[in-house]
Order: sequence, then structure tokens, then C-alpha cells
Amino acid sequence: MNKRFNWQQIFGRCRKNLKTRIKPLLKTLKAPQPELGFGAGGDSMKLVDLAAEKAIVESFLQNDVSFTLVSEESGIKEFGVDPRDYYVTVDPIDGTTNLVRGLPFYCSSIAVSTAQTSSSVFAASVTDLQHDVNYMALEGKDAFRGTVKIAPSVTKTLDEAVIGLDLNTFKMKSVAPQLSLLIQETKHIRHFGANALELCYVADGLTDAFIDIRGKLRATDVAAAFFILKQAGGIVSSLDGKPIDMKLDPKETVKFVASGNGEIHERILSLIKTRKER
Repeated sequence: MNKRFNWQQIFGRCRKNLKTRIKPLLKTLKAPQPELGFGAGGDSMKLVDLAAEKAIVESFLQNDVSFTLVSEESGIKEFGVDPRDYYVTVDPIDGTTNLVRGLPFYCSSIAVSTAQTSSSVFAASVTDLQHDVNYMALEGKDAFRGTVKIAPSVTKTLDEAVIGLDLNTFKMKSVAPQLSLLIQETKHIRHFGANALELCYVADGLTDAFIDIRGKLRATDVAAAFFILKQAGGIVSSLDGKPIDMKLDPKETVKFVASGNGEIHERILSLIKTRKER
């Protein structure tokens, strides 16, 4: 079923339409915004989020794809004659706070699957909208930044590694003790504010791991980036080292460790577990 369409071409149309749709809105982001309520994922919606989602939906429909949309903004909607042929899981704008504040780190995330589970994803795209850089992967093929094949880092020690760590205050009182040993051992910790793009940085070897154990990130945030990282040769697991198979739903949340290679992955897991068990 996943061979019927040129997914790379569809992703390209999504990028083009999305940039066209949001361009006029970028000029007015600091002006007072209308109250649009909260999206299906629980965050407040902005015009730019809805414009980006509309651009993605239109791009798939223009290619005659029937699909079920699983979106952080609009929730679950069906399009076309056979909407259960494909599931299109999107975070139209990941890093909306960065975008609104003028921080140059935000992206759009799209995962295509044959069922409403992350294990059935077979095509994915994450686009850095500020720098016009696209990460993409297709089932049975490698992962790419543009036309360049990417591979994760081989760094094995935390004193050399650059580690992404989401330390948003959500549940931090309970999460911080689990992370203290890891933080003590890691010299270079970063968090840029668009989690899908940060996971692609692990896939591209720019960083060595990305960790979020808060249980706040949603399936819509990471479905595409998880697939890209795994196709590149990286590792994503739960805190007990097991593979993750999420339900693709705007309310589904996940805790994970994502790493460039097995050795650093095991070291990170051991530090989190050690602190947990105390």
C-alpha cells in the first residue's frame, strides 16, 4: 500500500505549501493574537499552527491520498474515500514558542503509517522551517538531510557527548532526582525547544542523545523523528530499554531515551535507573 504514492514528492509539496501559508503570519506574530482555544494536544492554538496544518492537509489531498489526520491541533479527522488507508500524524509547528519569540529553531513534523501505531510508520519528514533544511526517511531506505545520507554519532562517553535534555518544569520535582547522576556526568547539556528537530540532530550526528523522561511529550511531537532516527541507525527506547510502540493519538504521551549508538544509550539508561532505584 505504501508504494502507491511518491511520498518524497508529497513531503516536498507540504514544505512548499506550508512556507507559503505561514509567511504572511510571521510578520504579525508579535501583534495581539485571537483566542483560538486549545488544540487536541492541550496547548493553546495560534493562527500559524492552524495555517501550517491546513497546508499539510491540502498537500495530501492534492495528491489524492485518503487518510486519517492525527494532529496536535485538530485532533483526529478523516479525509478522502478510504481514510483508513493511511494515518498522517503531524505536529504542524513544533517549537511555536520559539517561532513567536523570534528564536530560529522550529519545525514541522509529518509521519505516515498504515495503522494508528508508531511501529507502522513507513515515511516521515521533519522540516527546519527557519533554515529550510529537511530530514526525511522512507521504509527500507536510509535517512537523509536534503539529499545527503545521515548517520548518528559514534561518541561513547558522556564527558565528550552533547546531550539534549528537556527540563521543562512539568513534573520536575519528581523527575530531577532521576536525572541528577546523568547531569553530573554529562559536560555538555542542551535544549533548543523543538523536540522533533532535536531528535533529528541525534540522527544527523550533531548531538549524541536526546532524553525526555517527564511523560509530557506527545506521540504527535515525536512519531516522525523517532522513525527518522531509527532509519539513520540510532536507538530509541523506554527507560527500561524496551522498544517503544506508541498509539498515534494527540493525547498519547511518552518517556524515552534516544541515542546515536548502543554504548552511550546503555550508559544513559544505567544512570537514570540507578537514581530511580535509590
